[in-house]
Amino acid sequence: MTKRVVVVGGGIAGLAAAHRLHTQRPDLDVVLLDQRERPGGKLSTGALAGHPVERGAESFLVGGPSAAVQLAREVGLGDAIVHPGGAKAAVAIGGVLQDLPAGTLMGIPLRGPEEPPGPRLLQPGEDVTVGALVRPRRGDDVVDHYVDPLLGGVYAGRADRLSLRMALPALAAAAENHATLTGALAEAAGAGRREPGAPVFGAIEGGMSRFVDAIVRTLPDVRTNATVQSMRRGGPGWELDVRVGKDKRVEAADAVVLAVPAASAARLLDQDNPLELDYASIALVALALPATKLPELSGFLVPATEGLAVKAVTFFDRKWPHLRRPGLTVLRASVGRYGDEAQLQRTDDALVDVVRAEVARLIGVDALPEPLDRGVYRWGGALPQYAPGHRDRVAALRAGLDGQPAIAVAGAAYDGVGIPACITSGRAAAESVLAKLGD
Repeated sequence: MTKRVVVVGGGIAGLAAAHRLHTQRPDLDVVLLDQRERPGGKLSTGALAGHPVERGAESFLVGGPSAAVQLAREVGLGDAIVHPGGAKAAVAIGGVLQDLPAGTLMGIPLRGPEEPPGPRLLQPGEDVTVGALVRPRRGDDVVDHYVDPLLGGVYAGRADRLSLRMALPALAAAAENHATLTGALAEAAGAGRREPGAPVFGAIEGGMSRFVDAIVRTLPDVRTNATVQSMRRGGPGWELDVRVGKDKRVEAADAVVLAVPAASAARLLDQDNPLELDYASIALVALALPATKLPELSGFLVPATEGLAVKAVTFFDRKWPHLRRPGLTVLRASVGRYGDEAQLQRTDDALVDVVRAEVARLIGVDALPEPLDRGVYRWGGALPQYAPGHRDRVAALRAGLDGQPAIAVAGAAYDGVGIPACITSGRAAAESVLAKLGD
């Protein structure tokens, strides 16, 4: 009889898992269930003033063997990958936009004050916060003005709370080999060195929803508005209670991939959530303005020390040449940091107003023109906040699943934010259940 694998969750991790399952084993009955109206999760493209605008993630890393580039090629979009132009980013310090310094790793200067000899920075497997490693060796200004806003742009989190091994894994590994931060940074920077002029980021021309749609077209059975309410062992595998509208049914599966947030996975597995994982919420405010003169930048970051609601701004038609439109200027601001969710209690109109006021102040104009169109995209509980020791807790969770019928977990909750990390996580989960299923 044909074996069935059910993937729960249609974000990019679940889509990648289903794609890998189907391509590796086309003899399997692969079913993807997503509780939303359309798959994709945070990969969602809308329209602003008649042109595409990302409601969520706008780009992915392309350096090294990028899982995002690989998957895009596999689904026929290799030629649709586009890259940013050459404009630089800035950071707001004291209300003034300044260039991000060169010669840094995630804002940490590669060279710093002389450090006294001592033991290695980290013992094998040890984990600390980014701030705990960097503050004593590079100072508060470096962390507060550069490291924190750069991490905030990725995680909406803070250097003094985020796990070094999750946020900067290459630096954590190098710290096991060196007694000085300078030495560890040199090793980490060398491991990530790329060809001069090679792009760092990529996007899909036409929008991230095009990426999602291309993956979905390769899958045999995708069901939306399908909520998995509970699951249990059944026969050699699993039984899932699924609600679609007012209808309920039981789906049997020989294997399951749970590509949902950690708390949801724990509930379905009827166990406590062992990850101690908090999430940050954000809102993205996109403004389509009549042609407006902006600084020659791709955008800028805003440290928490500035006391503003906005934490990052992208000038879309400066950053992405393929998005330039005559007579139109598009920017998008990110609001919301971990621990500062009160900023998100504003109405959409109020968020637009505060973004317009703060961006105008930082670029040195009295006011931005009235938008031709605007969009406010809210992502509640969007970004996991990895505390030190996260990798060990994930390993323990996965070890606890080994004695059960074929099941795996995937997604940002476990293996890192960013599109390539989530794709890699989904693919690894697929390989895990395939190994358990056998031939």
